[in-house]
Amino acid sequence: MAIGEALSVGLIGLKAFTVQVQAFISPGLPYFSIIGLPDASLSEARERVRSACQACGFSWPQTRVTVNLSPASMPKRGSSHDLAIAASVLSAAGAIPHDCLRDAVVLGELNLDGTVLPVNGVLPIVLHARERGIRRVYVPHANLDEARLVGGPDIVALRHVGELIDMMGGHARFAPPDRPAAHAPVPTEAAAPPPLGDIGDVVGQDHAKRAMQIAAAGGHHLLLVGPPGSGKTMLASRMPGIMCPLNEAEQLEVASIRSLCGILPQYGISDVPPFEAPHHTASTAALVGGGSGIAQPGAVSRAHRGLLFMDEAPEFSARALQTLREPLESGFVALSRSRGTTYYPARFQLVMAANPCPCGLSYGTGERCTCRERDRVRYFSRLSGPILDRIDIQVEVPPVAAIPSGDLGARQTSRDVRLRVIEARGAAQERFAGHGWDCNAQASGQWLREHTAPAALAIVNRALARERLSLRGADRALRLAWTLADLDGRDSPGREDMLCGIALRTRVA
Repeated sequence: MAIGEALSVGLIGLKAFTVQVQAFISPGLPYFSIIGLPDASLSEARERVRSACQACGFSWPQTRVTVNLSPASMPKRGSSHDLAIAASVLSAAGAIPHDCLRDAVVLGELNLDGTVLPVNGVLPIVLHARERGIRRVYVPHANLDEARLVGGPDIVALRHVGELIDMMGGHARFAPPDRPAAHAPVPTEAAAPPPLGDIGDVVGQDHAKRAMQIAAAGGHHLLLVGPPGSGKTMLASRMPGIMCPLNEAEQLEVASIRSLCGILPQYGISDVPPFEAPHHTASTAALVGGGSGIAQPGAVSRAHRGLLFMDEAPEFSARALQTLREPLESGFVALSRSRGTTYYPARFQLVMAANPCPCGLSYGTGERCTCRERDRVRYFSRLSGPILDRIDIQVEVPPVAAIPSGDLGARQTSRDVRLRVIEARGAAQERFAGHGWDCNAQASGQWLREHTAPAALAIVNRALARERLSLRGADRALRLAWTLADLDGRDSPGREDMLCGIALRTRVA
């Protein structure tokens, strides 16, 4: 009895697990079965594998072939296991040595003619192989550059299943494919960041720019309220240009999510925080993730370590808005399905933009507004109290009264703001080095209350007594005060910082 073996790697969310693929050729009527909780696309691998092996001159066994994917209790999905299944069958039939793939992971989707097609999620898979001490990983040639982003295992690229047979000492008859790769190559070094607009291009709005700087320095969420054309969307699109660059670990986190979504070739490895701006008609599944079987990541996970911008926020469905409450607090999304729960990271900064009313003209005296009072109340009430309570900074963006005619060359650029943000974030990281927090927005309320001066804390207590703040809002006001102190180079916040922090939270009713 001969059992062929190969190793593959499965993914449940970003959590990778090793899959042992075993093939057994036994007497019986011709039949090819795959067991071990495969999904529909993986069950279809039977036809792809059989045709691909026959395209190399391999005589498919006219008997029973059984392939087991272990551990059998874990669901497996996708076509990335095709090549490992083919290798295990070839090993069981004696076409390649039985132990040739003992310490190697084999990845790739097979075409009917034996060509190896690229797959998604190669980056987290190779990271898992490195953690497990696996010495070699066979990947599709189109995924070669992506796999090489991770140092450690030897990466071997394959264009055809016949190449794997020849490498293992077998004999295959095939014509090397001459078609270009299906996926664009991923740069082996950090990709050039996409062109970012400069915050200096925004005319006026100094108060909103200051709020953006505070939000970037402390990792705070932001709400911009103003009439159409006041610059809310333009300001939000400049936010990634003033945020702190991603460190190496954060870059790999972001790249792993993009690899799983199949969009990594568009970005490469970059230190620019991601920017996601879903349309206001986006469904709940598109926003937080979903789908049948194993849930896929949504916009909040693609915005991990970056910015999620929700333009026309009151136009989003109430259900979609409410789903943001948990990831805003926990920093991850848990998507439960019948086959298990999938966890995706979702530690993002939320920036919302909203008009003051449906027509957008309810500002100043409100003389031009054509909305009825109940329509204005209903429109903005779509942003519920629990959601607004989680938004640290809420500022108005009024229309620009006049275009300045002074020297535009002296404007404040994104680079200037970013340097101040990096300096303030560095002070916070040094202060929280022993706690594992990266910014003030992650600091616990208990720590903040214990280390804030009594005079500043008394101001928060007065706001609580007058019901201007909830207890959650008080903690967030404390975080804002510490961020203001960091931007001004002080060790702890004073009374002015606390007053400003409360004002930034209560600007919008």
